[in-house]
Amino acid sequence: MTRQVGIIVNRKGIIRHVILGDHHSILIPDISFYRRGLGRLKGLRCIHTHFNRKEGINTEDLSDLALLRLDAMVTIEVKDNLPGQVCFAHLLPPNPENQQWKILTFRHPGAVDLPFAEFIQELETETQKSQDGLSPKETEERAILVHASQHPRLEAERSLAELAELARSSNVEVLEKIWQRVPRYNPAHLLGKGKLREILMKGLYLGATMVIFDQDLRAIQINNIAGMVDLKVIDRTQLILDIFARRAQSKEGKIQVELAQLRYLLPRLLGRGTAMSRLMGGIGGRGPGETKLEEDRRRVKQRISSLERELKGLSRGRRERRKRRAKEALPVISIIGYTNAGKSTLLNQLTGSKVFAEDRLFATLDPTTRRIAIPGARDVLLADTVGFIRHMPKDLRVAFKATMEELEDAHLFLHVVDATSPYKKTEIVAVEQILKEMNLLTTPRILVYNKIDLLEEDTPASNPEAVYISAATKEGIDKLIEILLERLAISLMITGCFTITTIYF
Repeated sequence: MTRQVGIIVNRKGIIRHVILGDHHSILIPDISFYRRGLGRLKGLRCIHTHFNRKEGINTEDLSDLALLRLDAMVTIEVKDNLPGQVCFAHLLPPNPENQQWKILTFRHPGAVDLPFAEFIQELETETQKSQDGLSPKETEERAILVHASQHPRLEAERSLAELAELARSSNVEVLEKIWQRVPRYNPAHLLGKGKLREILMKGLYLGATMVIFDQDLRAIQINNIAGMVDLKVIDRTQLILDIFARRAQSKEGKIQVELAQLRYLLPRLLGRGTAMSRLMGGIGGRGPGETKLEEDRRRVKQRISSLERELKGLSRGRRERRKRRAKEALPVISIIGYTNAGKSTLLNQLTGSKVFAEDRLFATLDPTTRRIAIPGARDVLLADTVGFIRHMPKDLRVAFKATMEELEDAHLFLHVVDATSPYKKTEIVAVEQILKEMNLLTTPRILVYNKIDLLEEDTPASNPEAVYISAATKEGIDKLIEILLERLAISLMITGCFTITTIYF
C-alpha cells in the first residue's frame, strides 16, 4: 500500500477523524467547529504516515500546524510496511528569536517519551501569558488588518489607516496592520499560503479573533481562506456594512442596510460545486428536491424582492415630501463631504439641534431634517444623511439611491473637508468623483475647511475661494453664513430661504 494514512486525535486520546490520502499527502477535513479561544490551540493533533525519511515534516505539514492551530503535527516513516522515524512538530510561544515552531525527532514510535498532556498545557499557558492585558474588555473583536496590492507603500499605509478607523467605528481593536506587495492576486487565497501562515501566527500570539482584508474578497477566496485560517475572515465591504447596520435607526435606514447585506451575500453563497447544486430528475436521479444551498438562495432572493417593494413605498413618501418643499420655493443647500469631516457638528451649530455627532467614521447614517430661520432670509431646511468614502460598496450605494436623490434638488453644495486630515486632497477628489458619477459636478459648491481649532499651525489660507471654520468652537461660522447667502443669491437670482442637506457616505 502506497497511500498515506492519517488520524486526528483529541487530548483525551479519542480519534475524531481517519484520513486516507495519496502517496504524497493527506487532506485534513474541516475542523473549524472544534475549540477556539484567545491563546488556545485546537485541542487536536494530526498523526500521519509518509514514505520518505528525508521528507519528515514538510512545508505543508508546518502550514497546517500553524494555520489550523493544531496541538502537534506528527509524521511516522513507513518502510517495508514497518514504522520508522517519528517527527514531532509543535508551535512555540512568542520568543526573542521569533521562531514559530520546534521539531523533535525520535528514531521509532516506541522511543517517544514526551508527556504530551502536561507539555501541551504548559505551551498553551505560556502563549496565554503573553496576551494578558493586551485587550480592553469593551472591544468586541481583536483584528489583524491586511492590505495586499501593487500600490506604493504610502498609498497602502493610507488605506490601512482608513481601514483601522473603520474597525474602530465597529468596536474592533486593531492588533496589527500588514501590508503585502503582490504582483498579482492569488485567485484562490488572495495571498500565498506562506503569508497566511505568518498572519495566523501573529494572530495566535496576539490573541486575534478575526482578519480583515482591505480588498474585497471573491466568494471562493473567502471560503478558501476561512477554511485554512482558524480566525473569522471578512473584507472591507463587510466591515462597512456592519457599521451601517449598527448605526441605522430609522425604518428606511434599516431596510437599506439589510438590502445591501443580502445583495452582498447572495453571490457568496457557495456549496460543494455546481454539479451537485441540484439533484437531477428522471430515472436514477430522483431525490428530495432542492438542496439547502438553493433553498438559502431562494429565501435570500425572496427577501430582497420584499425589501425592494417596501423601500419603493418609503421612497414614494420621500418624493411627496420633496414636492411639498418645492411648492414652498425653498432653495436647497447640501452639506457634502468625506465621512467624519464634521458635517453633523456643523449642522448642529447652524440649527441649534442635537443631531448625533461623534469622532468616528459614519457616526451619522439616518437622514434628519431641520427647519431654521436665518436673518435676512426666510426659513431654512437642513437635512442630515450619510457621507462619502473611497471605494464605497456598490451594493450600499444602490440601496441608498433613494436617499442620495436628495442631492439632485440642491442649488448649492457645502463641501466640508477635515482640515486636520493628512489625506484631505485625496478625500476631496473622492467626493468629487462621486459627484461626477451622479452628474452633479455642475452644481455650485463652496469648499469649507473644518476643525481649524485642532491645527497646530495658524489657520491655512492657501485657497482664497475656501472658507475656514471650526464647527466645534463656532469660529468662522458667521463668515460662512454670509458667503452662503451671497452665493445662493447669485445662483438663484433671488434672496430667500434655502435648504441645507448634510450628506455622509
